[in-house]
Amino acid sequence: MIGLMSGTSLDGVDLAYCRFTLEKGQWGHSIEQTQTFGYPDKWQSVLRNAQDLPEESLDSLHVQLGDYFAHVIESFIETHALDVDFIASHGHTAIHRPEEGVTRQLGSGSRMSHLLGIPVINDFRSKDLRLGGQGAPLVPIGDRFLFSDYDICVNLGGFANLSYSDSGTRKAFDICPLNMALDEVAQVAGKAFDDHGQMARTGSVSTRLVKQLNGLPYYSSSGPKSLGREWYLESFRPIWKDRQMPMNHLAASLAEHAAIQIASAMEPVEGMNALFTGGGAYHDLLMERIAHHSEKDIHIPGDALIQYKEALVFAFLGVLRWRNEVNVLASVTGASKDHCSGVIHRA
Repeated sequence: MIGLMSGTSLDGVDLAYCRFTLEKGQWGHSIEQTQTFGYPDKWQSVLRNAQDLPEESLDSLHVQLGDYFAHVIESFIETHALDVDFIASHGHTAIHRPEEGVTRQLGSGSRMSHLLGIPVINDFRSKDLRLGGQGAPLVPIGDRFLFSDYDICVNLGGFANLSYSDSGTRKAFDICPLNMALDEVAQVAGKAFDDHGQMARTGSVSTRLVKQLNGLPYYSSSGPKSLGREWYLESFRPIWKDRQMPMNHLAASLAEHAAIQIASAMEPVEGMNALFTGGGAYHDLLMERIAHHSEKDIHIPGDALIQYKEALVFAFLGVLRWRNEVNVLASVTGASKDHCSGVIHRA
């Protein structure tokens, strides 16, 4: 099966062709083929501002993005001569306001299935909101069954988030903005992203800015919680956007803020082994600063897992949905019960 992930950092569509095994109650997995399709400039612009579009425009965009996803999946299948049982798609989050009971992931599953002639499973979040949950994070079910050797799983994507086991109960939450902010600063400086944190390394940290960011109310709130691009634009971005400072100083300050928040989120968790994945794991300065602020043992895996863990886990969510088994945990999202989520579209 293929897992599809389109993250908030808008760096592209991640596709992972995966195999799963179940023996004596233990799940195994392998990532067989991977590919990332970068978004053309047109899509970058549209998706970056999708939260401001009226409902009818979002409906149209939903179908158009389904067409685009089908196009890149078809190319992926043909290039690698894949035999695919089904596709599990996270889609691209345009709106996520769980406090209002609203979430919207773009990329029509029915359109994809129609064009490809392959079953597609998507819309993994909506049911959770109907059950009173945040609709996120969803990856912790994969951490529980596929990565139980680690005490903590941290993903460094558009937002940083973590997952861990607390006396046998899985817990997780979004920590802070990460690549969404770091990439935007790099792009202002004329770079696509801050390669290995080289720009941030030349900057000086503004303790005043870091203190102001650390004081945001989200960080002191407890219980299941998640972040969306709307919160980033309304609450986080204006704080650093108003600062008149060189971009490298800004990059250093945002990295330091993230390192402090990530280390703080890990600190109370029992156990020492922390698995780090996502594009932020390549930001050398960030990883050094996390290690500076935390005593946890940081493990960075190979490129396939760093880049495609979320696509792998969405393929796994699809497997559980196909089997009609629980794939969303109430202890993580705050829903009224564990449940099996996702809509199956058959060609």
